[in-house]
Amino acid sequence: MTEPTDIGTRTLGTVAPLTVSTLGLGCMGMSEFYGTGDENLLTRDLEDEILPTIRELGIGLVPYSPLGRGLLTGAVTSEDSLEHGDSRRTAYFPRFQGESLDANLVLVDKIRQLASAKGCSPGQLALAWVLAQGDDIVPIPGTKRVRYLEENAAAAGVRLNADDLAELTTAVPRDAVAGDRYGDMSSIDQ
Repeated sequence: MTEPTDIGTRTLGTVAPLTVSTLGLGCMGMSEFYGTGDENLLTRDLEDEILPTIRELGIGLVPYSPLGRGLLTGAVTSEDSLEHGDSRRTAYFPRFQGESLDANLVLVDKIRQLASAKGCSPGQLALAWVLAQGDDIVPIPGTKRVRYLEENAAAAGVRLNADDLAELTTAVPRDAVAGDRYGDMSSIDQ
């Protein structure tokens, strides 16, 4: 058995050196929902305070659910398109309920149109937007199927220029999402 090779350390920002694993992967980062509380096109809560701070500190961001729990893929077309036992049909996810879902689907339709013009899927465009936010942001979209894994990975090949990013910002304004990220949880643990 061969011993792993130490490839050294890397300094991130002004904070401290970061030890790098034998695979070359850093061990300093922050996981957050980029967009819907995640950071994605629908919710960009992190842009004002958190993102500048972690960048100043040299911390990377690993947004989870960058596809807005599947909403940004275009696969959700109505509440009825969700399976009966799907948790997104519950009050726990207000963005998938009634008028909020209807308003959010209007935004998704705009994303679908822009994606079609770019020759990619809505999900790929949404992931490409997250990737375009900086080299220190590495989204982790979840999936159960290999075909979606491959589609998500192909988003790295979708190039967005300044005009594309401006068009997306206009089509999906920062505060456009309808419904809260999560339902009222105040009764839990009482």
